[in-house]
Amino acid sequence: MTLTTLTPSATRPFDLAPGLTIGGESIIMMAGPCAVESYEQTRAVAAALQPYGVRILRGGAFKPRTSPEAFHGLGLEGLKILRSVADEFGMLVITEALGVEQLPLVMEYADIIQIGSRNMQHYPLLWAVGETDKPVLLKRGFMSTIKEWLLATEHIVKYGNQRIMLCERGIRTFETATRNTLDTNAIALVKQTSPFPVIGDPSHSTGRADLVLPASRAALAAGADGLIVEVHPNPAQALSDGDQSLPLDTLPGYFESVRKVAGAMERTIK
Repeated sequence: MTLTTLTPSATRPFDLAPGLTIGGESIIMMAGPCAVESYEQTRAVAAALQPYGVRILRGGAFKPRTSPEAFHGLGLEGLKILRSVADEFGMLVITEALGVEQLPLVMEYADIIQIGSRNMQHYPLLWAVGETDKPVLLKRGFMSTIKEWLLATEHIVKYGNQRIMLCERGIRTFETATRNTLDTNAIALVKQTSPFPVIGDPSHSTGRADLVLPASRAALAAGADGLIVEVHPNPAQALSDGDQSLPLDTLPGYFESVRKVAGAMERTIK
């Protein structure tokens, strides 16, 4: 694969699971806590999401945090919790692998492997996921150009895996009012210059729960094929990124609104 200009219709859909296609007419929702903190917390989130048709449970078991004193996840225990809860509610698991040494363990419990923003250019990890048959969510580096982001996909493809989703999670700019800046230009552009489905991350791109819905609308309007959103039963007590996590009581309004935007784009929420 090389970087070539493609029309938006050249996006190649693929199945994440039987009956669940990414990159097609339906918008795919991924949601869950930033970090898995306990079985009770994770199950409460999954139970709240199920009525809205969310099929993919996100959650961090290994957390790359800026401060070494911050909560870095439950590790293996977190993976087991994710798998148990997802199985109970008939969901897939998406979670992050921080390094090559963790990949076999993460693959044992996850259906989709997430490569985080800090690891977009961790080439040995890209090569390792390229040798798997699991879908990969590749987040854009927070200081990376679109070209660098797309070139990172080529490292994965070179080793045989083309089941890649590109995730725009916001980039660092001069603006400090929000955590990052959602680059809707990038969403629209990579839909034209890449065959891979695109996911918008309104939680990390804004860092504010009150901006998650507007950012979600913008991502869908720009052509995103899905959204990955952080949800927590009690954001004020979250061990990771509570400020950007949606409380459970906001979910009805959130899903109603994104469905309307999807409909305006002649798409549906799967």
